[in-house]
Amino acid sequence: MNITIRRIQESDYQHLFSLIMELAVFEKQPEKVTNSAELMRIEKNYINGFVAVNNDNEIVGYATCFFAYFTWIGKSLYMDDLYVKQAFRSNGIGSKLINSVIDFAKKENCKKVRWQVSKWNTPAIEFYKSLGAIIDDVESNCDLMLNK
Repeated sequence: MNITIRRIQESDYQHLFSLIMELAVFEKQPEKVTNSAELMRIEKNYINGFVAVNNDNEIVGYATCFFAYFTWIGKSLYMDDLYVKQAFRSNGIGSKLINSVIDFAKKENCKKVRWQVSKWNTPAIEFYKSLGAIIDDVESNCDLMLNK
């Protein structure tokens, strides 16, 4: 299988949003998604990341990220999502996507890449550990929704 990794483009938003919904269903939280392809177009200056495209020009996975500043470390990159469609998993696509994020962070002189993983997602945890990621149980997410 030939997969191309490239930066997310505005023309990807509709298909990308369908993958975002697939991820939300996989995480058993589709009701929490308030985004849309239309909102993505409005907020396009904040969308950063990569898509995995197969021979049929179908987007089969994606990784989104944004710059962050952690006071203890400095400039960093936060990977918000990493998702590969079920039918395309175990083909190295997730590795290609996360390595694209890591390479981008290095190119941008970031000090680290940070992301989250659900405690129940054992395959992802093992995958991240194989990359050398440190997964701790020290902190929990705190979300304050501003637009209800």
